[in-house]
Amino acid sequence: MTNINTSPRKPLLALALSIMLPGLGQVYNGQLNRGVFIFLAFVFITLPFITFVALILPPVWLFPLLVLSLIATLGLYAYSIWDAWRVARQLSDFNPYPWQQPAVYVALLLFAYLSVIGSATQYVRGHLVEAFRIPSDNISPNVLRGDYLFADKRVNCPGCKRQIKHGDIAIFVYPNNRTRLYIKRIIGLPGDEIKIQSHEVFVNGKSLKAATTQLSSSKLNDDEKYLYERGNAVDYPVLWDETIDAVDFTMTVPSGQVFVLGDNRDKTTDSRKFGTVPLMDVVGLARQVWFSYSPDTGVRWKRLGMVLK
Repeated sequence: MTNINTSPRKPLLALALSIMLPGLGQVYNGQLNRGVFIFLAFVFITLPFITFVALILPPVWLFPLLVLSLIATLGLYAYSIWDAWRVARQLSDFNPYPWQQPAVYVALLLFAYLSVIGSATQYVRGHLVEAFRIPSDNISPNVLRGDYLFADKRVNCPGCKRQIKHGDIAIFVYPNNRTRLYIKRIIGLPGDEIKIQSHEVFVNGKSLKAATTQLSSSKLNDDEKYLYERGNAVDYPVLWDETIDAVDFTMTVPSGQVFVLGDNRDKTTDSRKFGTVPLMDVVGLARQVWFSYSPDTGVRWKRLGMVLK
């Protein structure tokens, strides 16, 4: 005799619930602990944890570990759907708990998305890493139009171990329009004396010039000069257009500010025009290219995973 309180689980409904929220199908099947574990692993273990590990390792590991995080997240999501469907097929004689009501599933779904998942996503984007697309060439040849990059957000905050240094490629709030973000290279820190003369940059009286070479015509116009400047850790290339007269520039960086320049020095709007940038407006440091696409040549495969310098 069949118990009048039984309610066979519907495999398609369990599958649909897991599609909407990993772990919810398991809750529908009466596996509360299993559902909670799958949900917490999906939200916290895969993306935030692996992202944090990637950021404390050398920069070259960021891209592959974030790819691993994505694969792990999708894998857990697929497992949650399959497992909920599989178990529901076996529960033809299931006695639901009193709390297993449609209103409870809806409440769990709303709470998960509006509170837990939203907070976790916001934490990763606000404090760990965020992806950006570059729409211009003002910092070429290092960052190109069409680059998609990861920015390290663990800077400029209380307790942050990573301090802003000379030569960092910074993403910051544009002083003249606070709804926009710009990307430039940090040349001067608070108190530094900046001087630009004859296509050469001096910081505290010392030239940044490291070497001079000429790129092939396929990469540069004949009028452009390809130079190397000394950063805090590595040298980096910059571009000057020799057909444009050099404009001398001198200033001392105020307290709490940084001086920024685009690497494409004659085709950029930077601190020479809009002034210094408050340190508090630096939101992240460009770290690694994860995708790059040019309308003319298509995907730039060699740039995928490239560590920025």
